[in-house]
Amino acid sequence: MLVYLRLFKESFSFAINALRNNKLRTFLSLLGITIGIFSIIAVLAAVDSLDRNIKEKLSGLESNTMYLAKFSFAPTTVPRWKRLQFPEVSYDEYKHLKSSLTDAEHVAYQLFVRRETIRYESKSVSSVNTVVVSHEFDDIQALDFSKGRFYNESESNSGKPVIVIGDEIANTLFGDFDPIGKKVRLYGQKFTVIGVVSKQGSGLFGDSNDISIFLPANYVRNRYGDNNSNMNHIIIIKPKDGSDVDELKADVVQIIRNKRGVKADEINPFFISIISGLQDAIDEIISFMNGVGWVISGFSLLVGGFGIANIMFVSVKERTNLIGIQKSLGAKNRFILFQFLFEAVILSILGGIIGIILVWILAMIVSTLSGDFEFVLSVYNIFLGFALSTLIGLISGVVPAVSASKLDPVEAIRTGM
Repeated sequence: MLVYLRLFKESFSFAINALRNNKLRTFLSLLGITIGIFSIIAVLAAVDSLDRNIKEKLSGLESNTMYLAKFSFAPTTVPRWKRLQFPEVSYDEYKHLKSSLTDAEHVAYQLFVRRETIRYESKSVSSVNTVVVSHEFDDIQALDFSKGRFYNESESNSGKPVIVIGDEIANTLFGDFDPIGKKVRLYGQKFTVIGVVSKQGSGLFGDSNDISIFLPANYVRNRYGDNNSNMNHIIIIKPKDGSDVDELKADVVQIIRNKRGVKADEINPFFISIISGLQDAIDEIISFMNGVGWVISGFSLLVGGFGIANIMFVSVKERTNLIGIQKSLGAKNRFILFQFLFEAVILSILGGIIGIILVWILAMIVSTLSGDFEFVLSVYNIFLGFALSTLIGLISGVVPAVSASKLDPVEAIRTGM
């Protein structure tokens, strides 16, 4: 056992001395493997961070919540020309579903509208995310309020000009003053502020509650009607706890088909998107992105591996005379093999460490500059970087090391002279 430990120690020392004596060659070899490890770990860490951030945003939503609309949240096989013929869901359908569904805890109505500018006295905030919804939206999304409240059923049904604003908008327009009861201007009319949503941070698709305003859907309906081409309609359905989601979905499909008079042989002229299905679609996209990342970064690793192998063959050629002398003095084949194998592995691991450090620096910079997006270098990715660099070193160095260990001492000394 001690003999093997001594063998490893001496082989390691020879490898370190060889790397020190050829600093330029060592640097060029490190550069290739560093770029390869940096590429693949950076891509995997970026995809993992994106996946984690999306899942964190989705975790605030009930996974079984359904979204009924003329469009689908996930990829669909229905051709685009067919989807464009689908009618918008209507307020009447929302009321009908609300009175007909027994397994739905809440049914809400929402209009997707363009961004607006909100004003208070001389101050204004432009490009505000305008959320136009019925009062049940608060029960489905479970909004937190730092001040005030959400509008109630009476205010929602009558389309009263009341408004709930996000934390950032409240700070911009009112500063340290209490915004509750103040009048802001929107759509050329004054709205009374009745609530401020607590600070949230970044939203799932970039639209945070901090820069959002919430208006009763019936106010916009009463002002612009239901057939405005600049608006998209959606019905949100939250199932009761313990209810059968598939059964509830089937009930929604049948109710809407019957109300619209859809024939038995016709497809559904609407889509029902479920958050859990959206999570599955996201998982597929993340998996695809990981695959693409591996393919692209694999070429960098391949180039780095070939670089190390090439350098090792050159090293064997240059040290042929030394190998012959070592063997003539009694050095075993395994000593020569370990000497060159250690050299390749050390090169590769050092390159991997530098690559991982660069990814860690990148993660800190991105996390600092992006604010709410957290770029995370996980322990798994760090371990993967070490494992890959070690594996590349072994694969790249084994052939040159074996060829060096099999050299005939006499021929090696003669060739090197």
